[in-house]
Amino acid sequence: MSVSLSFIPALEQLSTRVIRILGCNPGPFTLQGTNTYLIGTGNKRILLDTGESNNANYLENLVSILKQHNSTIKEVIITHWHGDHIGGVPAVFNRFNDSSLKINKFKRLSKPDEKLENNIPINYLENNSVLSVDGATLKTIYTPGHTDDHMSVLLHEENALFTGDCVLGEGTCVFEDLHSYMNSLELIKSLNPSVIYPGHGAVVRDPQQHVSAYIANRNNREQQIVNALSDYAEKTPMQIVEIVYKTTPRHLFPAAEGNVIHHLNKLLKDNLVGM
Repeated sequence: MSVSLSFIPALEQLSTRVIRILGCNPGPFTLQGTNTYLIGTGNKRILLDTGESNNANYLENLVSILKQHNSTIKEVIITHWHGDHIGGVPAVFNRFNDSSLKINKFKRLSKPDEKLENNIPINYLENNSVLSVDGATLKTIYTPGHTDDHMSVLLHEENALFTGDCVLGEGTCVFEDLHSYMNSLELIKSLNPSVIYPGHGAVVRDPQQHVSAYIANRNNREQQIVNALSDYAEKTPMQIVEIVYKTTPRHLFPAAEGNVIHHLNKLLKDNLVGM
């Protein structure tokens, strides 16, 4: 992850259809905080992601912007199961006290989704589902890798893509499955969006260049790992991190170790390394 981050305001109108509400949860892995988005132009809008649980500042900002636009939330879309994206659902649900409010996401494959507080129901979407409100038509796109339930969302009217944690505005991502992740990056590149609204970091105005750099970075890392093993000496994943991630802050080494393990698993499948 980057250690020098651009400034992101708590609230910002990004286009006629998109308002970003920052999650008020900055940190080493959340960067400036989780980006959540209010989408649409009418009095009923879609909220994409909800930040972390029990964040009063975030909820206050969300309520404020809705009042300013004389709007309410029709539906919520969750890009994936991580707590900094789904954690705020109970607070949002309870604040608006609307039993018809739908919480939408993809189903996890590796294990069941954890139940939400007070048994708030989850509406499971399929790939290429379409949701709409005034001024916005959204299509869900399955982009696994960061997690196995990861969703990106295409805003038809702007050819804009909300990428969750598959593509960040700054820094790089961690992932559960590198093979799936690389396929998702290629899919996003093929969609050729005009702009990317990421789950963390600044808006991406040069999507093709940005995603191509992500792909090149992973391919370069893989080659660096192969080079680190070229002396045929046995090495632990953390020893490889020490060689390959020399310029990365040490507090991020555990995440880097996870990435190395994923690369090694991929290389094993490709018969490029041995145990």
